Parts: sequence; structure tokens; C-alpha cells
Amino acid sequence: MTAAGSPGIGAGIARLCWRQGGMITFLLLLGPMLWLGIVYAGSLLALLAQSFFALDEFSGVIIYEPTLATWRQFLSEPANLDIVLRTLLMAAAVTLACAVIAFPIAYLMARYAKGGWKALLYVLVMLPLWSSYLVKVYAWKLILAREGAVTWIFAQAGLPWLLDALLQLPVVGGPSLSVSYLGMFLVFTYLWVPFMILPVEAALERVPPSLLEASGDLGARPRTTFIKIVLPLALPGVVAGSIFTFSLTMGDYILPYVIGSSRLFIGQVVYLQQGTAGNVPLAAAFSVVPIVVMAIYLTLARRLGAFDAL
Repeated sequence: MTAAGSPGIGAGIARLCWRQGGMITFLLLLGPMLWLGIVYAGSLLALLAQSFFALDEFSGVIIYEPTLATWRQFLSEPANLDIVLRTLLMAAAVTLACAVIAFPIAYLMARYAKGGWKALLYVLVMLPLWSSYLVKVYAWKLILAREGAVTWIFAQAGLPWLLDALLQLPVVGGPSLSVSYLGMFLVFTYLWVPFMILPVEAALERVPPSLLEASGDLGARPRTTFIKIVLPLALPGVVAGSIFTFSLTMGDYILPYVIGSSRLFIGQVVYLQQGTAGNVPLAAAFSVVPIVVMAIYLTLARRLGAFDAL
């Protein structure tokens, strides 16, 4: 009797889902939408509201009265603007480097690798993501140190003078690669390049081979085909990958502490003001900057069709 009744119950549920499709969809999306609306968007609004409070300099207590004092402090001090500019330049440089490195790898994966070789390339790209972030950062700290592997390689190649010249470069150099902007740039690029390879490879997979064949049949050289066809069609994938590389670099505060100089980045300032200094309003003001920058960036990325390549 139970077996005979089961199809009837299943058919009834199926008819209900078919007739009340909109209601079922609403109920399924209700939980995630509440999570995004309350936890995510609500936390961002609370963060923005905190930036309109101020810290009493004498008592160290936050004054919960609307004021623009924190924003005036943030915008009037040149050091704060230097921190923002420094972070944006590093994020842009890392994103550009990731794009240059990722494109030929993604092109190889999309156009030439087949079967087991393609699977192997996927594993090699994903393998760094399977290890701990902190382990990778501290491993690079040792690799880039004065007594590390990089110095040894330059010495074995008879090029210690080249390493010394790189370290003596203004701004980007330092006592060693493990304490310099150049070292930060190298480690950031290593950490985030997989996030660029995968969207670019997905975009290149969508390029119809017939377009490339037609271009060759019409007399276009490979360079012309690449510039006129491949690159424009792969651009949304590059933009999609840059969303990850740019935002992850802007918000990181651990790597600048481990590998970097005494000059601060946005993530470090937020950590210090929130924790050590207890100046939550100023930390909130700094936190708003990446949010605004990424909002503008995502708007431009959407117009370029980047979300189609995610």
C-alpha cells in the first residue's frame, strides 16, 4: 500500500512545484537573499555608518554622533592618500603581471592541450591553491631572503650584481627581496595568478575555431588574427580575472606584514586602527575606499562582459 501510494505523493509534489513555480523559487531564494541582505549588505552599511562617527582624542572613546571629522582627517592627511595610492598601484601592477603570465598558459590549455595533458595543466594551476596561504607566504619569505634560494641562483649564474642593482632601485628595492615592494609584487603575483588563468582559459574556450580558420583563409597573418579576433574575445576573461587579482591585493594585510617595508597598505591600516589603535571610525573610512573602487571597477567590468566569462 505504501509502495502504491508513493507515486501519488510524488506526482502531487511535482504538480505543486509546477503550478506554484514562482512561490517555490521565492522560498528557495529566501534564505540566501536574507543572508546577503542582512549579513553582507547590512555589515557594509554598518561599516559606512561607523565612518561618520569620531574618536575622542583625550578619552579614546568613540563619540556616536554624526560628524564628518573622521572623513576630514582621512582626506586632509597626505599620508593617508599615499597609502591609498600605494595600494592601488600595487594592485594594478599585480593585475597586469598576472594577465601577462596567465594569457599564454590559458591559451595553451584552451587551444593545444588535449586529454591527459590538459588535465595535468589544470592540476598544476590549481595545486598552489590547495596549500595554506600562510605556508606559501612564509615559504616565499625564506626563498627571497638574503640567504635564500633566489640569492643563490643569482650567485650561481654569476649575476649577483644584477640582484644588487634591483635591490638598489628607488622605492621598489630594499635590504633584500624579502623586505621590499619588489618581493611583495612577486609573491602577490604568484598567489593570485591562478585566479587569472582560469577565467581567461574559459573565455578562450568560447572562441570558435571557425573564426580563426576564416581569418587565415582571408589572408590574415597569425599576429593579425590574435590582435583582431583572439584578444578582443578573450578580454572579458582577463577583466573577470582582474576582479579577483585587484580586489585580493587591495584587501590583503598579512603579506605586506611578512614581506614588505615599513610603508603601510590599506589592509594594514584597517587592521592597526581597528585593533591596536581602537580607532574604528578611521578604520571604517579606509575600508570604504576598496568598496568604492571595486564598485566602480565591477561596473566597468560588467560593461565589458566580464561576468559572462566567470
